[in-house]
Amino acid sequence: MSDDSSLEARLRRIEDKFEIQDLAHLYGFVMDERDLDGLDRLFTQDAHLGSEDGVFNADGLETIAKTYQGRYDVLGATNHFAHAVITRFDDGDPDVAYGLVSGHAEVVRQGETMVVALRYHDVYRRTERGWRIADRVMGYMYYLPVSEYVETMKSDDRSLVYGDPRPADWPSVLHGNDLGWLRAFYDQGQ
Repeated sequence: MSDDSSLEARLRRIEDKFEIQDLAHLYGFVMDERDLDGLDRLFTQDAHLGSEDGVFNADGLETIAKTYQGRYDVLGATNHFAHAVITRFDDGDPDVAYGLVSGHAEVVRQGETMVVALRYHDVYRRTERGWRIADRVMGYMYYLPVSEYVETMKSDDRSLVYGDPRPADWPSVLHGNDLGWLRAFYDQGQ
């Protein structure tokens, strides 16, 4: 590879990282504005949306839109924040990347003010229209009423969104789970 093509490839990789980072942040704006038409700016047509607790499991953009509409029907105001976006590219395919996104959200759900700590495990795919999310699996460290934050954080059952206390999805070490997924992410191409 010549120096020029190497420089070109490196520049493209940097541009790709910025586009994926923008995509991760745009997600919050689309969610908070309830922009169902904007979902095609976020997801591939054949995308998968899941959650570690199994509540979300939608395949295809149309099903994802219906899933979000159901969520919007029980939500009042929301405010999503993406904190960190870490991207690794597939060494064998320049049009595929993997991401870890950390964030939180402030939401009103069924009239109750709640806070949520989020992680997204993403697979991104370059399309003719730019980078899109091809697979997103959400996990929660907590999802609970603001009024119960102080005491609930002391518990392993920090997901109170569905009315009954459920175990948090992370940190994994508190559940004795294998951290192999994180090590595999470290080792993916830069």
